[in-house]
Amino acid sequence: MLRILLVEDQSLFRKGLKFILNDLSNGVECIEANSCEDVLNLECCEPFQIILLDYHLPGANGVEALQIIKLRHETSRIVVLSSEEDPKIVRRVIEYGAVGFIPKSATPEILIAALKLVLAGGVYLPQQALVDIAGEGDCGTGDNSEPSRLEIDPFLSRLTPRERETLIKIIEGKSNKVIARDLDLAEGTIKAHLSGVYRVLGVNKRTEAVYKAAKLGLTIEILEIDVETSQ
Repeated sequence: MLRILLVEDQSLFRKGLKFILNDLSNGVECIEANSCEDVLNLECCEPFQIILLDYHLPGANGVEALQIIKLRHETSRIVVLSSEEDPKIVRRVIEYGAVGFIPKSATPEILIAALKLVLAGGVYLPQQALVDIAGEGDCGTGDNSEPSRLEIDPFLSRLTPRERETLIKIIEGKSNKVIARDLDLAEGTIKAHLSGVYRVLGVNKRTEAVYKAAKLGLTIEILEIDVETSQ
């Protein structure tokens, strides 16, 4: 059973999304919440695989809501929904741990494709956000076409197993402190591994690394297989 938490204050839009989400999997359990406060008051035992979070909520919204919910649901993959498509907003939510940004103007087909990518351990970003990074043009997956191993392999071959594990944690939206805990390493060691990841990907910071992974089609599934093969 695929468990999804849908956090959206507009009832009509929320009900429409819930209907569309039935196409994501044969078994979908969709829990609804109107606000960040509702999420905190939920009594749930089983974790959510995905949390769909509206960027504008009553009370706490935007990055504030994202941070609060991520603390409560650390293992869930959070995807932000918004009627705004400002690249600065996209970068900001990725910086604070979201693994996707879906414009509310997206078609149902794009929504489902984006969530399938997220479930596979990828990061979904709108096409314009991918083009925007560092002034580069599109270099790969665009709107979720299959990643090319010819584009991915040169990067994978230059990453050490620990760097690949660290990149997985970055894609999961985890902080250095949490990554250090998960891998049972010192934060200073994590920073060293991050520097190696940045060097290989040709970026300077975490958000850019997530963007580059999205552009290349690097997913957690691909990285995990590569880690196992290299060990």
